[in-house]
This record gives sequence, C-alpha cells and structure tokens, in this order.
Amino acid sequence: MRLRNIHQRSFRVPAAPVDDPPVTPLYDSLTTNLPHPIMCYEDFLFPPETPLFPPAVTVEKYLSDYTAHFALAPHIRLQTLVKSVDWLPDSQKWKVQVESKGLVEEPLYDLLIVANGHYRLPRYPSTPGLDAWRSAGKATHSAWYRRPEKMGDTVLVVGGGPSGTDISAEMRTVAHTVIHSVSEPPPHKPARPVQDLDGGRFKIRGRVATFGDVQAGQVVFEDGSEETGIDHCILATGYQHHLPFLPPSLLRVEVPPPVPPLPPVLYNSTYHLFPVARHLFPLVHGVPPSRLAFLGLLKGVAPLPLMEAQVRATLAAFADPALLDAQAEAQGVVARYEHLRAHFGPAASEAHIAAAWHVFAPQMQFDYRDELHALVGCGARVPAWVRQYYDARDVLRGEWRALERAGEAAEWVRGVGEGGVDDWVALMRRVLEHAQKRPKKQEGPEAALARAEGEDGGEVRIARLPAEEASSGKEASRCLVN
Repeated sequence: MRLRNIHQRSFRVPAAPVDDPPVTPLYDSLTTNLPHPIMCYEDFLFPPETPLFPPAVTVEKYLSDYTAHFALAPHIRLQTLVKSVDWLPDSQKWKVQVESKGLVEEPLYDLLIVANGHYRLPRYPSTPGLDAWRSAGKATHSAWYRRPEKMGDTVLVVGGGPSGTDISAEMRTVAHTVIHSVSEPPPHKPARPVQDLDGGRFKIRGRVATFGDVQAGQVVFEDGSEETGIDHCILATGYQHHLPFLPPSLLRVEVPPPVPPLPPVLYNSTYHLFPVARHLFPLVHGVPPSRLAFLGLLKGVAPLPLMEAQVRATLAAFADPALLDAQAEAQGVVARYEHLRAHFGPAASEAHIAAAWHVFAPQMQFDYRDELHALVGCGARVPAWVRQYYDARDVLRGEWRALERAGEAAEWVRGVGEGGVDDWVALMRRVLEHAQKRPKKQEGPEAALARAEGEDGGEVRIARLPAEEASSGKEASRCLVN
C-alpha cells in the first residue's frame, strides 16, 4: 500500500492570490485561533518558545519539521495532479490517474485516503443582486484577501466567522466606514446586536437580503434597513467541498434525498459528503468502506489531532475490515439524520441539514476522537486539559493578543516547552489567571468595539479556571448520533 500523490505548488505563506481560485485563502495577519498545544499532533509539539497563537508561516514550518522528523518526504509527490480515480471491482484496487510535468501515470492502490481539504473553492451566497455586483468587480470573495488595501470609503464585509471578523477589523484601518454583516451565531456564541460603533464608522448589521443598485452601492438587510454608498463588498462566506477527481458513478454533486433509506451512491452537497459513517467511511454499493476514507470533513475542530485519530481508525479498518459493521454504521447515519431533522423541524430543507452535518458542538470533537480510539482498541483518550482549555480558547486568545500589544508575550513564552507538554499547560493556566485578574469594568463603546472586532472571538465572559482534579473519565455522549 502506498499513500502519496499530493498536488501542491511551492509558495511563500501566505501566497499571492494569483490563481482562480487562489491556491490558499491565507491572509497576511492570520494566526491560529486555537492555542497550538491543543491543535498540534499528539506526538509532535511545536518548538519551545513558540507564540501561543502562532502565525501561518510558523504553522507551515511546523508541518515541514513534522515531515522531516518522521522522514515522510520519500512518500510524498509534489507537483503531481490527481486527475481521476476509479474503483476496479474485479481486482479490488483503485486506479489513480496522476499527471506530473506532462507525464501521465495510472498506478493501482489498495486504499484511497482523500484529504484534499475544503478551503479552496469559494462559496457564494445566492442573495439576489449579488451576481451584478460580482460582474462589476464590486464584490470579491475573501479567498483573494491578503491585507487591508484601499477599496473605497465604505466597505461591506459579509460573514461572521473568524475570517470575516478579522477582515472587518483590518479594513477599518484603511476605510472610513466598515459595515459588517453577520448571521445568527451558533448556540455557544453570543449574538452580535445591530449597532453603530466608533461614531458610526463601524456598523454591525444582520444578513443581507438584497444587493441593490450597483452604482449606488445599495444593500438591503433582512430587517428592512439599508445602506448606500458602499464602494466594495468582501464575501467571507466560506468554501465548498470539491472533489473533481471522483467519477459520477461514485459521487453525485447535489443534495441527497431524504432518508431512510440510505442512497446507494455518494453525494456531495458542497456542504457535506453523504452517506459517510463516522464522518470518515463512505457507505456506498460496490466499494467496501474499509477501502476509502475521507479525512478532515468536520468543521470548527482542532484538525491535526482529530485527523490523527481518523488515520488510526482508517488503517485499522483496512487491516481488519470486520471492525466496521456496515449495518450498525448505517443505523448511526440514519439516527444522526433523524436527530437533525427533529432539531430543525419539518420545514427545514435537505440543504439545511447538509450544512449542519459535519458541524459539531465544541466538546463533541473530543468525544468523537475517543470513540475512534475505542473503535481500534487504542487506550488513548483526550486529556482533560485539552477539553478545558479548548473551552477557554477565546479568553486565551484575547489575553495573548493583549500581551503581544504590550510587548510582553516573548517574555511570557521564554523557555516554555523545554520541559514538554506540561510547560504549555502551565502557560495556558497562567494566561487564563492573568485574564481573570483584569479589573472588571462596565462595557463602554471601546470595549464593545473590541468585542465586535473579535478581540476575544466574540466571547465576553471570562472562563472559569480549569480544575486540575477534573475527571477525564466522564462518559462521552454518542456524538455520532446526537
């Protein structure tokens, strides 16, 4: 079994947005939104004295160091495009057509692991009038954003996720007025009220209902309010699942029909892949689930350690296909569908369910990792401190930014990590304690502005200090179903 065939161009981080779409959506100021001890591979820490929330170039260096440490380079082919894959039922092999420097090959493989990510192909909302704005060059996707540049006096940023929050804050340094359009937040985040801050220079609005006259720069929001004079719109509206190398006989690019029963082929709604057991193994006719796996479909998680657990499960199932009970796995998929259908109600569309399929509540990702460990008989469990400090991530990030602005972060991290992971856990505890010691003041306009710009990721409460004696053995909920 050979695991290789990766298509990647050499580029600095972040790369210039020269392709269509750009090869990466990374922008210059991007840092991790998780402390790196929580987001790193379990068997490979970031180097000592790494900033707690490192920039993209540091993460790229970490991945390069990981490759060198485990001598992975001989197993990786860069500058190689995967053009198509096909399952050969007679030989029970995958035929993978690849092209490199004009040379086309069709090697055979026993196991196919798809890990091409889902942050390349931009998603554009179907809002009326948007096509005219895009055709006029007045609306662009955040995939092309790299740094704040003059786009006019008034800029609209659509999207309340991490990128939209960062970009709306950065654009305030070059635009006279920034309007940030946000939708309803997930349940674990507080809502951002419609309001004007900084003397009306920073406006928070709800979802855009209509993009109106292009020349007038008119936009109407769902609450009926409108803004005019908008010079440019940046759409931080996410990305689509895109797997052009899979054949139509295996993958249909459309929203799947209601279940039960499960469909016999795989569907890509562009929001999710379905039906996929454990968000990993496809349940389709003709292809054993142990011979194909999709890594990293879940959103809003710590991806590297989660994919470590997924790879363990994938290789274990490949070695012993009996680990996967197809009937039981299918029942789990149906149960999750029925849970989401009950949650959203009968009026919800299939696309609504699709958009929520690979999204977990914060702690569910750790239950999921533990379930994968249990599936393969691995005794590893997610440490209690990972769960605890993940819940405190927004407070930690806000405090770390404050330390960086004060020029104190380098001293805080000096020597940290030389003693292993315990050093990093102690640092996160110190940072959280420091945040708690800040005097509590009534929120004024500047504090409201900082919160709206995501200084603490939208979380205004100060998290409780994790209890060292907190049990890590509590029964995990069945996250594959609930």
